Amino acid sequence: MIGRILCIGECMVELAPASDGLFRQGFAGDTFNMAWYLRRLMPADWQVDYLTALGDDPMSTAMLAFMQSAGVGTGHIAIRAGMTPGLYLIAVRNGERSFSYWRGQSAARTLAQEDGELNLAIAGARVVVFSGITLAILAEADRDRLLRALAAARLAGSKIVFDPNLRPRLWAGIDAMRAGITDASRVADIVLPSFEDEYAAFGDASPEATAKRYRQLGAAEVVVKNGAGEIHWLTRAGRGQWKPPPAKKIVDTTAAGDSFNAAFLAARLSGADPGAAIVRAAGVAAQVIEVHGALVPL
Repeated sequence: MIGRILCIGECMVELAPASDGLFRQGFAGDTFNMAWYLRRLMPADWQVDYLTALGDDPMSTAMLAFMQSAGVGTGHIAIRAGMTPGLYLIAVRNGERSFSYWRGQSAARTLAQEDGELNLAIAGARVVVFSGITLAILAEADRDRLLRALAAARLAGSKIVFDPNLRPRLWAGIDAMRAGITDASRVADIVLPSFEDEYAAFGDASPEATAKRYRQLGAAEVVVKNGAGEIHWLTRAGRGQWKPPPAKKIVDTTAAGDSFNAAFLAARLSGADPGAAIVRAAGVAAQVIEVHGALVPL
């Protein structure tokens, strides 16, 4: 085995539009989507694991079985008696999606309650992936515990990857979100923000400003996603930008950023330079938005 990737966060029950006002059930969530796509894009001798917490109800059991059937490692998923997974419903209008959430009792909110569970899961991982949503669903003490574990892993040689994935409604307020995202960025080697979110939350004047801010916080590599606009990257070795070709068809943008992240990381881990990795990632994301739902066979 060449290496192990650990993705940390919340997987939820997904209800996506089907037809005639009906919905199709699936399982998804930003960091789980990344794990799912990484498993398909990485060579078989890499291991892709997921760290979360689930309940002991039938839906949690079905979710665990789905992860295993997808080839995602579940050995570090804690089972919490009496709890359940969260649920979200997708509404799509003109290709753009909006979400309604039911996650107040989600077991994933307890994923960082124990130092021992965290340290065991993270130990030896070559790459650790987390997001702003991972942080936002946690109690403050658990958030601090997770960031300490990630900082220690980084010192031990793990590469830490962070997608800010800003969701203001999950935080106590805009100041709390800015502080939490900033703290998380200080333990990350690679940061993968989206400019639209960063402009709204931090007031960045341009994608270049977003990239510079995260580089100043300590990231060695920043890639700023920008919808249909130019994607910007900034590393210790240089900078660049690339505008993806227009999408052939936009059906559902759910998981566009998650699939981009996974494809970018897979390309970088295979030796591609940032520019080539971005082209590959944009191509994968373009396939994903042509189909309903978060998890699209490639």
